[in-house]
Amino acid sequence: MSQSSFDYDLFVIGGGSGGVRAARIAAGYGAKVAVAEDYRMGGTCVIRGCVPKKLMVYASRYRGDFEDAAGFGWTVGQSHFDWSTLIAAKNKEITRLEGIYTANLEKAGVEIHHERAVVAGPNAVHLQKSNRTMTARYILVATGGWPSAEAAFPGAEHTISSNEVFDLPRQPKRILIAGGGYIAVEFASIFAGLGTETTLIYRGDQILRGFDSEVRAHISAALQARGIRIITGETIASIEKGSDTLAVRTSGGEALEVDEVMLAIGRTPNTRGLGLESAGVALKPNGAVIVDANSQSNVPSIYAVGDVTDRVALTPVAIREGHAFADTVFGGKPAVADHTGIPTAVFTTPEIGTVGVTEDALKAIRRNYDVYRSTFRPMRNILAGRDERTLMKLLVEHPSDRVVGCHIVGPDAGEMVQLVAIAMKMGATKAQFDATMALHPSAAEELVTMRSPSEQIRH
Repeated sequence: MSQSSFDYDLFVIGGGSGGVRAARIAAGYGAKVAVAEDYRMGGTCVIRGCVPKKLMVYASRYRGDFEDAAGFGWTVGQSHFDWSTLIAAKNKEITRLEGIYTANLEKAGVEIHHERAVVAGPNAVHLQKSNRTMTARYILVATGGWPSAEAAFPGAEHTISSNEVFDLPRQPKRILIAGGGYIAVEFASIFAGLGTETTLIYRGDQILRGFDSEVRAHISAALQARGIRIITGETIASIEKGSDTLAVRTSGGEALEVDEVMLAIGRTPNTRGLGLESAGVALKPNGAVIVDANSQSNVPSIYAVGDVTDRVALTPVAIREGHAFADTVFGGKPAVADHTGIPTAVFTTPEIGTVGVTEDALKAIRRNYDVYRSTFRPMRNILAGRDERTLMKLLVEHPSDRVVGCHIVGPDAGEMVQLVAIAMKMGATKAQFDATMALHPSAAEELVTMRSPSEQIRH
């Protein structure tokens, strides 16, 4: 496979999930492959993203577990949470996973460069620390995203992002989180669960733009019931740093005193200073690499996968794109990553799991559909004395009877939606859901026992 006219068949810039998968699969096909990563192997997801975040989600839920235990006859003594213990345990696990990523690349025969690499031409990569230029038959850009730094208010320099939040030296007693997307609401839920007085501020009228409106309203109410203050329709106007605290003023004129302010106002493709423009690669206004369905840029030898392309910013999508790239270019097995029917979860407490279209989208295209909806208290909540309710919602296309959307808010929503996504990918109908025997007692049985539509929408 290796071409003698190039140093490598493939040079991957970025050691995250997408880049590592592409490198390993390409090497498995006999390609000579190198990966350059200037931080830690594993990328955002493993090092400062979904993996450490999920560990913190688990930690945050124990407080509610201790509270609920009394209703089941347990006497739980005084509990105390230690931030430093959690962070140390998190760091140990992340280091273990980083080692696995590195070992898997080495086993595959991939050469690793622990330094920053930039594109130096259609077939050239420059390693900045060692000041070497390498040539490659193909270059794959897999540098992911970076927290947006568009805040332009006085005192913005006193904020933290999702990069720094995982390594705070101490737990803040009070935190203000700006944003209304995945990261903002997840960390609001985490900090509130750990006992931090938490306020979320979002410029829109409701959090989680793009999700089903009913899900948005349900989770907003649930988060507020768990002690999170949500301010909508406002932004941060200014921050002044005191000796130990931050004085925040909102656009609505309210004054808040907090220990930390976290900006979670979006992420942008991480292409700044990467040399792509000089190599002739076309970029979107936000810096994303413009690619076709095969992840190929306008420069035939340069490809890109994952968040850096601004398609679907989810780790499993980056992995699938990286694998498809390697199969196509090096394996002789043309493959395209399918971006339809992608399940996703928001790890708030309660949790959100969703796959398929939203009701808002169906309304926008004037599609005929039926809504099947159920709200109920999970069995555990009854003895616990907790009023929090689960929402389950199925959207069924009419007259095909095909299930085109599933939206759940409640315990284990992500786990349930992953399995529902398989059925939906196979084109399952509501009649086939109904024909499936219920597993009792479980929350998931509601998905196959909702017999009568809550609403029938016809145009």
